[in-house]
Amino acid sequence: MTSLNIPMPLQQLVRRRAGNRCEYCQTPESLSGIACEVDHIIPRAHGGPTTAENLCLACVSCNGHKQAKTHATDPKTGAETPLFHPRQQHWRDHFAWNENGATIVGVTACGRATVDALMLNNPLIMVARSMWVSIGQNPPKD
Repeated sequence: MTSLNIPMPLQQLVRRRAGNRCEYCQTPESLSGIACEVDHIIPRAHGGPTTAENLCLACVSCNGHKQAKTHATDPKTGAETPLFHPRQQHWRDHFAWNENGATIVGVTACGRATVDALMLNNPLIMVARSMWVSIGQNPPKD
């Protein structure tokens, strides 16, 4: 778990700030039943510091697919682009929900590359999101 060696007050700040949901795919811990992890946006392997400005809350799936990546290929243009940075960018500037409310659509190069690299629409989460839509819990209201 990436939260090791991160001071508990800093972990709590990250969780509060994120509203206890993944800052990449927006999955709430309360619906998934699985605790998210505190992740280094710029990985320690690339010199990323353990500071509030470089930490985000990520679900196990997003964090596992992200690993030490900072860039990915935009599937539309083929260009290498930085992944979404939750501390420096706003989610709604780069992503949207499709009309059924279960699929995340990348609306910028950064968004498309992040959707693809982190597999934000993997088959398992799509089934869960469809159920969450049916009970009015997805997409998130904020």
